[in-house]
Amino acid sequence: MTTLTPADRVAPQAPPAPRKGRRGKARAGKHLHGGKFTYAVLIVFTVISLFPLVWTAIAASRDNHRLAQNPPPFWFGGNLFKNLEIAWTDANMGTALLNTAIVAGSITVGTVVFSTLAGFAFAKLRFRFKNILLLLVIGTMMVPPQLSVVPLYMMVAKLQWTDQLQAVILPTLVSAFGVFFMRQYLIGALPTELIEAARVDGASSMRIVWHVVFPAARPAMAVLGMLTFVMAWNDFFWPIIALTQNGSPTVQVALTGLGRGYIPDQSVIMAGALLGTLPLLAVFVLFGKQIVGGIMQGAVKG
Repeated sequence: MTTLTPADRVAPQAPPAPRKGRRGKARAGKHLHGGKFTYAVLIVFTVISLFPLVWTAIAASRDNHRLAQNPPPFWFGGNLFKNLEIAWTDANMGTALLNTAIVAGSITVGTVVFSTLAGFAFAKLRFRFKNILLLLVIGTMMVPPQLSVVPLYMMVAKLQWTDQLQAVILPTLVSAFGVFFMRQYLIGALPTELIEAARVDGASSMRIVWHVVFPAARPAMAVLGMLTFVMAWNDFFWPIIALTQNGSPTVQVALTGLGRGYIPDQSVIMAGALLGTLPLLAVFVLFGKQIVGGIMQGAVKG
């Protein structure tokens, strides 16, 4: 009979885990922390992006005589509030801002909802001529908008909508870009098995859209809504045709009446442009964090 010694009774130890060297940690850290060159590039691009807004504020705080001198001013003057008051009064900016908010908000909500529904249909539903209809929708993006101005204006005039806000809102409630954008997003972000499971549980089509499609498409809806709101707020081509300055103007239409005269007052025009830009900045300050959070959430889920 063999007797085990105390040394033989010790359980065999597992091989030691490989050590992570400092070099590996340093390499991993480089992906998380930007270097000096990265911060320098970001600062340069930030300055370039903010320069037009800062220059608009500087020009709005000066008078027309100083803006015509060479070199132009590069610091603020003392006429900012005076020029803002003139622009607010001459352009009826209060009414214009309210009209633009109604137009941009309605277009944004309509485009996001309708584009999401159409994108879901093209991405996950089966019906006849789906590919042909999708090609037709994409094909409308190739048509210049200037070609549709004359028939669109004739339709608006026949409906007696000239100089009314619905003439600007209804033709742009849905966009081909929004449909294609949401379709491409929902193809990968919304599993088909999730829709089939909801149907097996007895959910109706509206309930599937509300409880399954919209939550899955929320990040893309935030991006589409942001882009649509900015485009609708800055739109000038169609509103200047359908609306007038004395009726129901938007901001861009109202700004065309500023600084008129033998010598246009550039400082007042810049003050009006600054008034029209401030609401957009407020929207980004208030909702920018939620928009970026939605985008990051969709990226992580994807």
